[in-house]
Amino acid sequence: MLKGSIVAIITPFKDDSLDQDTYIKLIDYHLNNGTNGVVPGGTTGESPTLSHSEHKKIIEIAVKECKGKIPVIAGTGSNSTDEAVDLSMYAEKAGSDALLVVTPYYNKPTQEGLYEHYKKINDSVGIPIIIYNIPSRSVIDMSVETMAKLYELKNIIGVKDATGDLNRVDQQLKILGKEFVQLTGNDDNALEFNKRGGVGAISVTANIAAKLTSDFQKACKENINNAIEIDKILQPLHSSLFIESNPSPVKYAASLLGMCKPTVRLPLVEIREETKKKISSALKVAKLL
Repeated sequence: MLKGSIVAIITPFKDDSLDQDTYIKLIDYHLNNGTNGVVPGGTTGESPTLSHSEHKKIIEIAVKECKGKIPVIAGTGSNSTDEAVDLSMYAEKAGSDALLVVTPYYNKPTQEGLYEHYKKINDSVGIPIIIYNIPSRSVIDMSVETMAKLYELKNIIGVKDATGDLNRVDQQLKILGKEFVQLTGNDDNALEFNKRGGVGAISVTANIAAKLTSDFQKACKENINNAIEIDKILQPLHSSLFIESNPSPVKYAASLLGMCKPTVRLPLVEIREETKKKISSALKVAKLL
């Protein structure tokens, strides 16, 4: 169910409020361009600065607009276990197909603390859970052994791996097996990630290059030479979107394509002029602009 090009969808704002009409248009863009799944309320969706009501609203909208055509994997993680449980239960009730739960940032729990955090969420819902392992943002790194222990629970089915360490794909495949869903959280390593046993990406670039990223993921399974060629086109775009803190660059790229305003919420700010030029150039290389 969870594979291919899954978008970590941006949250558009208008006058610092959730722009629901534009959000619906963004989802329609993905439905029409081959995206294989939508993640509302992830890091790219600016979950840290969404109010609880906004966070729940974007999940509701995604479920309503996707209408079962593609899965909705709701971002429901928090460094407060009770808050993550509440969001997860809400997302399930709203009709989400699965959950994306980031490792609890800032608190720096032990591996046992990580296990208990996810176990409590697992025990509170009845839909699949993807672990989101991203040490660069959350400070902690879930070990493969902890992941294997969690995989024994009823709802834990896979990982969004944003460690950047491709050896982890091999280790996780060896210990957890082929049925454990491995999705990369790094657009730039998606080709090698898939070669090693991954089944797709939860992508930032898909926000503004949905068809290209979808075609790339499909080619990874059907025509690796084609995948290599598409990857060459996408690499400058992947790089440009992470010159400054995500999602400021991808929102600017989206604004150039007339998809939404570049507005982000503090403490994020809009990108510098030199970054804008690099993004514009990358969009032209990909023939998107």
